[in-house]
Amino acid sequence: MNRMIMFDSPFLLGFEHTRDLIERAAKAASESYPPYNVEQADNGGVRITLAVAGFSPDQLQVTVEGGQLVVAGKRDSADSRGEAERAFLHRGIAARGFVRTFVLAEGMEVTAATLEHGLLHIDLARPEPERLVKKIPIRSAG
Repeated sequence: MNRMIMFDSPFLLGFEHTRDLIERAAKAASESYPPYNVEQADNGGVRITLAVAGFSPDQLQVTVEGGQLVVAGKRDSADSRGEAERAFLHRGIAARGFVRTFVLAEGMEVTAATLEHGLLHIDLARPEPERLVKKIPIRSAG
């Protein structure tokens, strides 16, 4: 991906991390498999739902690494051999492995992952940050 022109300004120093986040988000948006939904939950959280028909819970992995939510699905080689022996007249259900990433804002936490009827639901929450009040002592000049 081309570097964003606004981050090439000599007046914006130390924003490499922000540029990297935007580039990672753009790369993740260009992925198309598996299809997914992102919805706002009533409690202020977010639910990501991925269509993972044919995957069992032990073939799926949900991890958070480096501020990214990574969802991976891996088919067993035994499953692939069984499907190769069948003669499909039409094959519309994808049977390939995948890695799907989502860039998370600071403080976002994964609270649950549930596989139900071929849909993987991942619930995220953003806990309220602690409100810290810092008292600054006032010194007298004299």
